[in-house]
Amino acid sequence: MDELRVLLGDDHTVLRQGLRKILEDRRDWRVVAEAGNGRDAVREAIELNPDVAVLDIGMPLLNGIEATRQIIRRAPAVRILILSMHSDQAYVTQAVQAGARGYLLKESAGSELIAAIAAVAAGKSFFSPAVAQVVFDDYVKSLTQRGKSSKEIADVLSLSPATVETHRAHLLQKLGLRNTAEVVRYAARRGIVH
Repeated sequence: MDELRVLLGDDHTVLRQGLRKILEDRRDWRVVAEAGNGRDAVREAIELNPDVAVLDIGMPLLNGIEATRQIIRRAPAVRILILSMHSDQAYVTQAVQAGARGYLLKESAGSELIAAIAAVAAGKSFFSPAVAQVVFDDYVKSLTQRGKSSKEIADVLSLSPATVETHRAHLLQKLGLRNTAEVVRYAARRGIVH
């Protein structure tokens, strides 16, 4: 990729300017458009087809989650990074289900923005640490529900079955566990599932 093209969607002009400044320090990245509301973000994404769209979850006229859905439907090559001050499970889950590849908290945008955009542009996921815990808990809950196949878990989390299998293997390895039954016991001991 010669140049990484980024769309910024946030209703706060000062924040957009700050994000632009961070991104313009990279010679191989270019902010191709800014949008102050969700409708404009969708329009710009469809017209310009940027590599990554960084969208605030709380934009006027069309929130970031609905904007994500519309962009994914009409410009599927655009990868979405949600920017939010909310780490609530409901927001994170809705964003992922809408098609977002990452979820970055505004409080850590200054230090993590470059890494987040680079990961999402490369087809990977990126979640701020507090948000990653929410995603991890969701994954463990799905994994530990009796009778859930990798495909069913993938459907719940908007992932591919192969990604679920990879996460399952990494989870077992990182936790030093051998099988799903041990994951269930681990999750129950920590109050993730009851």
